[in-house]
Amino acid sequence: MKVAVIPDAAMIIIPLIEKNGHEYISPTNFSKYNNNENEDPDDKLDRSRAPFTLYGERILIGNKYTTNEVPSGVRGRLSLMDVIIQDAEAAIILGHRPKDYKPMYDVLNELILFGGTGCINEHRLVINIMKNKNIPILEIAHPNNQEEIIKLIDRVNDFLRNLDKYKGKKIIFNDDDLTIDLNERENEKIDLNEFNRILNEY
Repeated sequence: MKVAVIPDAAMIIIPLIEKNGHEYISPTNFSKYNNNENEDPDDKLDRSRAPFTLYGERILIGNKYTTNEVPSGVRGRLSLMDVIIQDAEAAIILGHRPKDYKPMYDVLNELILFGGTGCINEHRLVINIMKNKNIPILEIAHPNNQEEIIKLIDRVNDFLRNLDKYKGKKIIFNDDDLTIDLNERENEKIDLNEFNRILNEY
């Protein structure tokens, strides 16, 4: 099955997709094999792949997902993400970093491992569009330590091994109870009596 990863290029997840016999799809059709093919430093850029293919009418593809009032940068990014939106048969969505997150690695390694959101508006739109498709989706919290990284890998592997059972079904696995914005829920709860008092007061 073709599996999308959001944020795109989160390298902690991509090798697991290929290891479990599925195909990773990205806007640029990049895989770990591209590095092996392009070892020659004099090699020219492959202009048959996005973003080089986005010109003329193709640059307007992002308009079908939004209105004209949306900034052109968001629509341009949606044009690039169209490959994922159209072809994905499953998706793995990594949650946002918690507010009190302490980086485990340097900035570059964090970016390589967990990917980057880029434009938050485009990021949210793509997630919303994916959730409206009839595909299985795994939403998983951002790991905060090495133990959580191991759990993330186990859960992703489990999802990918059982993926064929859910093909064509709209199922969202959110065992981490992430909010709609992909943040971990705050544990603070208001007592029912206090809630009623606040309602009556205002």
